[in-house]
Amino acid sequence: IVLYPLLWMALGGFKTNRQIFNAPFAMPDNWSFDAYVSAWNQGVQNFVVSSLIVAGLSTITTVMISAWTAYGLTRTKMPAKPMIAAIVLGGMMLSPTVALVPLVRMMQSLGLYDTRWALIILYTAFRVPFTTFLIRAYMLDLPRDLDEAAMIDGASDGQIFRKIILPLCKPIIVSCVILHILFAWNEYLFAMIFTNSLAVQTLPVGLTSLMAKHGTDYAQVFAAMTISALPILIIFFLTQRYFIRGLTEGIGK
Repeated sequence: IVLYPLLWMALGGFKTNRQIFNAPFAMPDNWSFDAYVSAWNQGVQNFVVSSLIVAGLSTITTVMISAWTAYGLTRTKMPAKPMIAAIVLGGMMLSPTVALVPLVRMMQSLGLYDTRWALIILYTAFRVPFTTFLIRAYMLDLPRDLDEAAMIDGASDGQIFRKIILPLCKPIIVSCVILHILFAWNEYLFAMIFTNSLAVQTLPVGLTSLMAKHGTDYAQVFAAMTISALPILIIFFLTQRYFIRGLTEGIGK
């Protein structure tokens, strides 16, 4: 049930418009990659590169900031820890849409409007609270005997975080990476508002532009949609074991 619409979309890239309308559920008559090549050359390659850069960099910054924040909130003697945790996690209640106007003006004043850095900064800022929430829930269940043993051996907080806590948090880290990639890859509102030029647009906005130009060439549209969905499907199926384990052992407890 889940895979058939994806398979139907992928097969649509091998058909002509006539076959799509006359025999939508039949196999393609001619297995030609012309629609895929045409879609790639019409701009999908630029959209894929932009999405990879934005999703990759924002994932690294979000996960590292969130992991370090969760470590401080759970494993250190930070003063006013409950209040800081409430402020950080309270960020999940902030709706991105209510801050669009000031954010646009801020990015324009900083010279970051219509750049990939605008999306990277915004994706990081709005995903840190949720990612911190997941990693913090996982770290709370880790035994503190490990920290005490490392301190006795002379390890600093940074060494404990890098060499002990982070390796133990691998399942939830992978889960957070997948969740953020899914968010950044499919996010449309910020990508539409904060980017104008085709060179920096990500796949959701770029595909909308492509459909506006070639909306009658359904084979090319299906090919472009298949190309955009393929990386996410591959990443999820390769890492689903860690994804499920991280969520069930962390927030599921």
